[in-house]
Amino acid sequence: MVGHMKRRNFIALSGAAGLAGLAGCLGGDGDNSNQLSWHAGGQGGTYYPLSGDFKTIVDAETDYSLQVQSTGASTANVGSLNREEADFALIQNDVAHFAYTGTGIEELQGTEMTNLRGVASLYPETIHVITQADSGIETIDDLEGQTVNTGDAGSGTQVNALQILESAGISEGDFDEQNADFDTATDQISDGDIDAAFVVAGWPAGSVENLATTNDISLVEISGDTRDAVMGEAEWFAEDTIPADSYDGVEEDVETVSVQAMIATHEGVDEDVVEAVTEAIFENLDDVSRKTEFIDVETAQDGMPIDLHPGAEAYFN
Repeated sequence: MVGHMKRRNFIALSGAAGLAGLAGCLGGDGDNSNQLSWHAGGQGGTYYPLSGDFKTIVDAETDYSLQVQSTGASTANVGSLNREEADFALIQNDVAHFAYTGTGIEELQGTEMTNLRGVASLYPETIHVITQADSGIETIDDLEGQTVNTGDAGSGTQVNALQILESAGISEGDFDEQNADFDTATDQISDGDIDAAFVVAGWPAGSVENLATTNDISLVEISGDTRDAVMGEAEWFAEDTIPADSYDGVEEDVETVSVQAMIATHEGVDEDVVEAVTEAIFENLDDVSRKTEFIDVETAQDGMPIDLHPGAEAYFN
């Protein structure tokens, strides 16, 4: 299914300055019992700013405070949850399945992180394949022989990228693979250091928006036979479309695929805590600034690949 993944150590905590606006706790009495660790993703994607919205809500509406950390995203986050170093995290639903069953990704094979629990599905995480407008890359097939950033090593983005390339008949040895976060990848495109990059995030993704304001970019479609092959080999992919004008210079709809973003926790987090956090978020969705057209209590269990935490179940039921 997925090719050979390199093992990497993930750095969960970014610099203190980058977290200053998000980290904090209620009160000021030095009692940390109400602080909950929430692992997000890179600052150039959707996880990090969305987690900032959730922090604002939870801090205001509950007795708890979220400590949001920028991380390597899905694969790093399931490890943090499994080790109970994080109370909550945002992850992809396919990576949740791989982690729970110990399958799919070399980094996760044999681990069977059965203490993971689901909280809620949120929104489609759209596969962006970005290139310069004059690169001559028009289809996934054109990535053969090119230098391609597939995302952080071991990340959900890299997993998705390699699955898509493999479905198109492009093996790991058929292109020069680079690994970096979204912001670095878009800088590499701007500088001409790579030919294309995969970004997996809800549109509009901040790093892609920034690139499009200074460069003429193109988004490569995943459509037709390639999309059929991708979806046929990995059931967690769904059809998706990046609407026209989501990014400067992209004037037509772009057909692609997506996975699902979700909130996860672990079985060691108290039921009352999970229920309080879940209720605060879903009762205050008007205060969420991103992906509001998708995040809804009615769809919060769509595509849930692991057992629901009793606290979340108490709220949704």
